[in-house]
Amino acid sequence: MSDDDETNSDDIVTEEMLWERIPEVEGVDRANTYFELSARIYARGQYDEALALAETARDIYAELGGSSPSDGLAQAYSAIGYNLNQLKRITEAATAMSKAVELLRESKSPLAIDLACTLGEWWFSSKEYAKTIECMTECVQEHLVEGNESGAANDLHLIGCAQIELKSFEKALEAFQEARTYFKSLKEVINVARCDQKIAHCLIEIGDGQAALSAAQKAVDVFVTAHDHHRETYSMLELGKAQILAGQEEEGLITLDRVLEIATDAENKDFEFIVEIERRMATVLHALGRDDEADEIERRIEAVAEIVED
Repeated sequence: MSDDDETNSDDIVTEEMLWERIPEVEGVDRANTYFELSARIYARGQYDEALALAETARDIYAELGGSSPSDGLAQAYSAIGYNLNQLKRITEAATAMSKAVELLRESKSPLAIDLACTLGEWWFSSKEYAKTIECMTECVQEHLVEGNESGAANDLHLIGCAQIELKSFEKALEAFQEARTYFKSLKEVINVARCDQKIAHCLIEIGDGQAALSAAQKAVDVFVTAHDHHRETYSMLELGKAQILAGQEEEGLITLDRVLEIATDAENKDFEFIVEIERRMATVLHALGRDDEADEIERRIEAVAEIVED
């Protein structure tokens, strides 16, 4: 064995060695050891055990106070967050991650922005939409300071989605339009179309059928060209809704019927989506005076609606 091989062998620390080290070390070294063990056990998918170890590391860092590097405590909180997220305890995960972000921002760490973006996604998943907006608004500014327009655009897109959930469609529209501008300048075609789809949705909710029609058609055209059938389907739904709002009921009915055909042909059927489409079709049929057809749709979907909406 060469000298280099011997050096590399000495540098390899096994998990067993880490466990044996714990009684021998104190302070920061002890906390770091628990943190390293947590990371290794997390990688194996044993999230309950990894969480307990990360919490122990956090407690030691916290007890050390000013004598402990703040990044250590922040990393422990982030590890707690990741484990809680894997355990589907999303709100608790977001709370832990928010503490990590706060500490990293205080220390001006470059790691803060990436964890903050993760935090925003977790707040959204836990339906904390106001917190999502607050978190991602800071991320937008930080990304722009860094010159990262793609990051800022993605932040704005998530802000828009959160505003939609809060029924703040005017604010959502502003966020998606700003995101679209950045995505377009970067020639991110699919992301521009994603914004167009959401813009169409907001315009429909606001009541601007003609503008919604234009945005929805752009989204459909991109997704058809890209053969992105999943996004094409949802963009076609917005197109159909926009056509109806713009007074093109027959065209809207045809578009919704195409969306329904795609949705019902899918192997894993989204019955809530199917019911939404059929209800919209029934509303249009009533408006066109075709009440018998509308009544039949409403009668037929009642059993499905009772199940999926219960």
